[in-house]
Amino acid sequence: MRNRWWAASGGALAAAALLAACGGGTSGSGGNTSSSAPAASSGGQTGSTTASRSAAGIKTAQTSVGTVLVTSQGFTVYLFAIDKPGKSNCNSAECVKFWPPLKGNASAASGANLPGKFGTITRADGSSQATYDKHPLYLYKGDTAPGQVRGNAINISGGLWYAITPAGGKPSGASSGGSSGGSGGGGY
Repeated sequence: MRNRWWAASGGALAAAALLAACGGGTSGSGGNTSSSAPAASSGGQTGSTTASRSAAGIKTAQTSVGTVLVTSQGFTVYLFAIDKPGKSNCNSAECVKFWPPLKGNASAASGANLPGKFGTITRADGSSQATYDKHPLYLYKGDTAPGQVRGNAINISGGLWYAITPAGGKPSGASSGGSSGGSGGGGY
C-alpha cells in the first residue's frame, strides 16, 4: 500500500513541479507584452527547433504574416529588433533558451531567390551565428511545427521579435504570435 501511495503522490508532485516550472509564460496567442519568457505550447517538449538550428538551406515560405525566411525543415527564422548590425543582444541563458541562435554559416537553398546577403557574427560565447543583411538570425522555441510564426511581434527579452522577410525586415502582414501594437522597428 505504501508504495502505491508514494507512486501516486510522486507523480502528482512531479506534475506540480512541471506546471510550476512552466508557469508565468504566455501561449502564442493574445497580446504578449510581458517580459517573462513564454512557455512552449508543446507540454514539456524540448522544442522542435533543436533539430533545425542549422543555417544551411534557408528558403522562403508563405505564412499567415506573409513570405518569410525558413530553415530547410520549414521553421520560421526571426530577427530581434534591438540587435545591432553584426551584434546579438540575446545572450542571456533565458533569452537563448527561447530564441536559439541559428548557428554556423548560412546559405540559400538550391533555387531560393534571396536578395539579401548571408554572413556570420561571433557571439559573446564565441560561437558563430548566421546573419541575413547583418541581422543575427534566431528560431523560436514556441514554433513546434514547420510554418508556424508564433514568435512574430512578441515583445520580450527587451525588444520585439519578428519573422524575417526576404527583404531583410519585418513582415507587413497580420500579427500572429503576439501584440502588434507599439513600435519597435524591424530594420537597422
